[in-house]
Amino acid sequence: PLFFSGNGPSGICLSYLLSGYTPYFKRHSLHPHPILQRKLEEAPEVSVLDQDLEYLSEGLEGRSDSPVALLFDALQRPDTDFGGTAESVLTWWHEPDRAIPHLVLGRNAPGGAWHSIEGSMVTLSRGEWMGLPDLPFKEWLKQKRRGLRNNRATAEDIAQYYQHYVMKKGLQKNFRCGTVVTSVRKVSAESISNHTQKDLQEDSDSLWNLNEKSTEVFQVDGFFKSMEGDKEPFSIYAENVVLATGTYDNPTWLGVKGENLSYVHHQLSALEEAAKNNSVGIMSDPVLIVGAGLTAADAILFAHHCNIPVIHVFRRRVTDPGLIFNQLPKMMYPEYHKVHQMMKEQTAACAGPYEHYISLPEHHVLSFGKDKKCILQDKNGCQKAYKISTALVLTGSNPNLSFLPNDGIDLAMDSDQPVSSKRNPIDVDPFTYECTQEKGLYALGPLAGDNFVRFVQGGALAVASSLLKKANKNPP
Repeated sequence: PLFFSGNGPSGICLSYLLSGYTPYFKRHSLHPHPILQRKLEEAPEVSVLDQDLEYLSEGLEGRSDSPVALLFDALQRPDTDFGGTAESVLTWWHEPDRAIPHLVLGRNAPGGAWHSIEGSMVTLSRGEWMGLPDLPFKEWLKQKRRGLRNNRATAEDIAQYYQHYVMKKGLQKNFRCGTVVTSVRKVSAESISNHTQKDLQEDSDSLWNLNEKSTEVFQVDGFFKSMEGDKEPFSIYAENVVLATGTYDNPTWLGVKGENLSYVHHQLSALEEAAKNNSVGIMSDPVLIVGAGLTAADAILFAHHCNIPVIHVFRRRVTDPGLIFNQLPKMMYPEYHKVHQMMKEQTAACAGPYEHYISLPEHHVLSFGKDKKCILQDKNGCQKAYKISTALVLTGSNPNLSFLPNDGIDLAMDSDQPVSSKRNPIDVDPFTYECTQEKGLYALGPLAGDNFVRFVQGGALAVASSLLKKANKNPP
């Protein structure tokens, strides 16, 4: 039995693979990578899930550090990084006898954080990279009689596509929405053998019969929110638990004085809300936007569109190669290129062509005052006060792992620091995604350092392959 927390793209993809949907190399298909093609031809009758993922992924290169992420991406989208549209070299067979019983728990509808993002926001990734196995996103969009703008999709499209995918593939029986997990911990199997389980599955007498050999299992506690708003507690016991909770929950704070004042916000939605109720506008004091990532860029584009004045503060130099804008092709991302141009051309020192916007590179916030004055400091230590209407601190987000012992810190690469998708992910085996510090616990997606939908799916392949071996549902 298996349970996993998080019903975004990672969780959906894993549920598909654990429901008996099995990928094979499509005979007579040709992969542009000759070495991979040769390896795939060696055993076309053996499912990719049952092959040696380390051997298959050896020598692949691309935009991810995970070998299995590159492998699964290469099998589904063979030449996409070179602008090609070659078909997937996989064919999918439904083999119900290989299914592994599992539950996917999530706060929202299937799709995870995609339901919390402003619906009209356009994705960073190309639309076809947002798709899940065996149901191309583009085909789904065609059925809606819609095309992709500049090859990219809106957040609303994606949230709907993920919900549609779960229904179309018949996975909904595995999903429990409106659930909040409060604790995941190891307990001895003996201590629960006499314990009656209250779980979320109506007809699950057989589902939670634990393997006789297990000496330790995970106890998963939480509550289920009913339609009436009641909280119904549950406890589940499982030998394996997959963490796929993403990182959208917990915006990063600067840790400066006054950051908890009511005009300081940590989510883009606060700006949309303020514009809606006219508390910011062309005549108001400027909005302070802190950060130089894509969410900060989205906020600047939104403010620019609404003629809201902006002071934009960030720590890096505009030419810093680590800045995301310096890594994006201009042709594909014209609006982000425009923000980058504004950041370069419109500093306080020299007025540029863009009204209502000032860029302050290599600055940081010292404090927020009750009088809505914000003190900023530049790289030379010079300080200046600015009167603002509202502040948005958009410097990234961290996963909320408060349901794990010690907030999951013991599982991270550096066990002295909090888990962070970019700087300190959970330490997992690259070919099974099992936590190196806790057997039976797996981590997927941003928690394991995979931040793009197209690359989280390889982690799901690795987990499914590992769990099938444990359950001994692999053919010889």
